[in-house]
Amino acid sequence: MTQRFEDIIAWQKAHAFVIMVYKTTRMFPEYEKFGLSSQFQRAAVSIAANIAEGYKKVSKADKLRFLNIAQGSLEECRYYCILSRDIGYVDIETFDFLNNAVYQTSSFLNGYIKGIVDSK
Repeated sequence: MTQRFEDIIAWQKAHAFVIMVYKTTRMFPEYEKFGLSSQFQRAAVSIAANIAEGYKKVSKADKLRFLNIAQGSLEECRYYCILSRDIGYVDIETFDFLNNAVYQTSSFLNGYIKGIVDSK
C-alpha cells in the first residue's frame, strides 16, 4: 500500500507526461499559446491531478470517478498528439515519444483502477 499519491506508478507516468507536453508545446507556434498548447497542457495536467485527487477519497466510487476523469483526459491527450503530428507541429519521433508515454500511462492507470475495483 502506498503512503502518498507520488508513490503510484500511474501518477509518476502521468507527471512525466505532463513535463513532456510542456516541453513539446513550447515549440508550437506562438499563436497556439491560447489554443492547442493550452488545451494540451490542461488535459495533461488533468491526468496527474485527478489521480492525486482521487488518491485520498475514502469510497471506491469516489476514487474511480476521479480515475475515470483521468482516463478521459488521457484520451484527449492521445488525440492532441495525433493532431499535433498531422498539422506538422511535431515530427514523427516526437509523436512516437508522446504516444508511447500516453500508452504507458494508460496501461498503469488501467492497472491501478483494476486493483481498486478488485479490492474488497
